[in-house]
Amino acid sequence: MKLPVVLQRLVARSPWPGQRYGVTSVAIGAALFLTVFANGPLWKAVVQIASPLSIDNLRLLATCFVVVFTLFALLLSLFGIKYLFKPALAIILVTAAVVSYFMNVYGVVIDRQMIQNVFETDVREATELLSLGLLWHVLVFGLAPAYLVFRIPVHYQTFWREVGKRCLLLAAGLLVIGTSVFASYKELALIIRQNRHLRMLVNPNYPIYALTTYARHAFASSAGAAPRPIASFAMQSPTWQERGRKRVIVFVLGETARAANFSLNGYARPTNPELASRDILYFSNVSACATATADSLPCLFSGMRRENFSNSKAKQSENLLDLLQKTGVQVLWRDNNSGSKGVSSRVATESMGKRKVDGLCRDDECLDEILLQDLQTVLDRAPGDLFVVLHQKGSHGPLYYKRVPDAFRKFTPECRQDEVQKCSQEEIVNSYDNTILYTDHFLAEAIDFLKSNAARYDAALLYMSDHGESLGENGIYLHGAPYFIAPEEQTHIPFVAWLSAGLAQDAGIDVAGLKTKTAEPYAHDHLFHSVLGLFDIKTDAYRADLDLFAPWRNPVPEQPASRSASSGG
Repeated sequence: MKLPVVLQRLVARSPWPGQRYGVTSVAIGAALFLTVFANGPLWKAVVQIASPLSIDNLRLLATCFVVVFTLFALLLSLFGIKYLFKPALAIILVTAAVVSYFMNVYGVVIDRQMIQNVFETDVREATELLSLGLLWHVLVFGLAPAYLVFRIPVHYQTFWREVGKRCLLLAAGLLVIGTSVFASYKELALIIRQNRHLRMLVNPNYPIYALTTYARHAFASSAGAAPRPIASFAMQSPTWQERGRKRVIVFVLGETARAANFSLNGYARPTNPELASRDILYFSNVSACATATADSLPCLFSGMRRENFSNSKAKQSENLLDLLQKTGVQVLWRDNNSGSKGVSSRVATESMGKRKVDGLCRDDECLDEILLQDLQTVLDRAPGDLFVVLHQKGSHGPLYYKRVPDAFRKFTPECRQDEVQKCSQEEIVNSYDNTILYTDHFLAEAIDFLKSNAARYDAALLYMSDHGESLGENGIYLHGAPYFIAPEEQTHIPFVAWLSAGLAQDAGIDVAGLKTKTAEPYAHDHLFHSVLGLFDIKTDAYRADLDLFAPWRNPVPEQPASRSASSGG
């Protein structure tokens, strides 16, 4: 594909006829380009930290600029080998252009978690982030300078002479960095100590580091060994035969729903009219384990606390689904999203989003109500207790309007374009609120379905979102921010529970008493142990203090005397 004629002429004239450039000169030029044009979010953050702009703060800004520029020049010069130099620079320039677009437009940070999201998403989700704005940005700030790099005639000297030049450049660069840092050490050290996230904004250094970290973890997780047990024993007591009724628990795994937009949570708009009329428990102070699906799903089912969660360890270990299945509970994962991130790899899984059902599926995507299709047959055929996960499409962005049937477009006007940041704040919130309204309807339908089976089964519905979402607050969109700097919109999630009268009675749960404690702090950490408690699973992986039903159960389940060191709690 040829560049536009004007751009071709500009590129063709950029190197003066007959002139050749050394590796160091090209590396310095590319470093200056990256420093100025690929690191807008970094400089914006530094300027905010250094304001108001006094003489000392201006010196500090100059120091940061010199350090970053010199660092880039040193790193780029390391590729100064014939046949490697130009391709490496071209890849770095295009990569930096892609990264800078998403950092500029959505306010995201490209860390290991975000890299994992990229590799583990499906094609349909990925294409939703493609836009003309992205293509134009990459063309101007990535492909054009990369093309220029290939057109510039570079003079390569002998190997040892190039090595000598690299050593001199390294010494000079380190001297410049050392001198600059020394001149503003006190202020610079304070800023770095109090704003550790600044290193995550250095583009493309940090994204490349994140990619190598992800690759290392992915390689370690793909060794092929059998998953490590998370409990030394697990048994169900009493069994459903002794209870006389099968127990059915449906866990609706929400997608990108933030508590701030639930009217059950105090939001001014009526986004939960149907749930408000059901006899539910709404927990208003719940935190997600992570801000992106790639980490939140494995964490949610792992039994680990957020503070000690390791994605690589989770991928190499059993999880809640494995533990339930071992005790005889039938497990089914129904997915209308981009998969379970490996959580359901050893249990029955149905990809509902690939079905073709009139009224529910369109444009290669299905509405969440597809998850309830034929669910009655699943219940009736279950030989014993049953745990079903319904993984929603929910409020997945940026194309929120695609997740909602026309009957639920109550809040208008909606944002109906790919580049959500070009919509007004009102349009973005309207389209997002419509997804919450539809989730409210879906959850109400699921509860009514379980109610209709209450005469035969003890049933419960639990709903948690995997993480929240930013809708443009402080210039941040979507999700995936590093947890320690993530806004509350991405970590505060909704949690709904409904218990049939039969289950509450058989399990001895004081629902009225529990309702008085729904404002207490809870987290993803509680799901693992609460589900084990509802199924009467006796295991050393269980912790009564993380079972939110345990204090309201009569009698309170006994805490096992010992716990397996591999349980991750």
